[in-house]
Amino acid sequence: KGKKIDCLATCPISKEAINKAGFKYSGHTEYFIKKTKVRHVVMMLLNKNLKFSLITRHLPIKDVPGALNIDKILDATRITYLSLKNIFKIPYPRIALCGLNPHASDNGLIGDEEENIIRPAVERLKKTFKRINGPIPSDIAIYRALRGGYDAVMAMYHDQALIPLKITGKDSGVNISLGLPFIRTSPLHGTAFDIAGKHKFANPDSLISAIKLALKCVLG
Repeated sequence: KGKKIDCLATCPISKEAINKAGFKYSGHTEYFIKKTKVRHVVMMLLNKNLKFSLITRHLPIKDVPGALNIDKILDATRITYLSLKNIFKIPYPRIALCGLNPHASDNGLIGDEEENIIRPAVERLKKTFKRINGPIPSDIAIYRALRGGYDAVMAMYHDQALIPLKITGKDSGVNISLGLPFIRTSPLHGTAFDIAGKHKFANPDSLISAIKLALKCVLG
């Protein structure tokens, strides 16, 4: 906040441990939102193959439908679009919005979030940003993005993004917080207590990628 450093790379944090110790935030991101007093921060998760932004972050699956609303989708997509232009230097970003339900609900047959929330948000976004499509079944959106059809995908919930990212390149995976007044990145993995002390399993590549991305964002 004091402009004494140019960027920040955070290491994995145990959400269980910090909450047991009285730190009442679900992670770094929520803490930074509180301390910087910004209104909206978007978690973008990326590797060398894909970029995802999350509409909801660390929520139980049962709470995701109730957490979705048009304004949240508008804010997250706008921040993602502008970040793709300004940070990643993509002149005309192409963004796909995933559906929440299987087959993006098949026109309301499998849930109604697509018709009542996601599609109206997409229609409003298209008035300003032309290369935005959705809601698209998540498997199709991810497949097209992997083949170069989209620059980023908006995921409705955490694992919709994390599973394809870890399958396609977990060692190059990075989390970047869009919307903070400074560049903040972190690796795409957790504390990995299960392999603590087992050095042959340790891999620093994701943390190295996070540090490199932070530097690239501030150096241009």
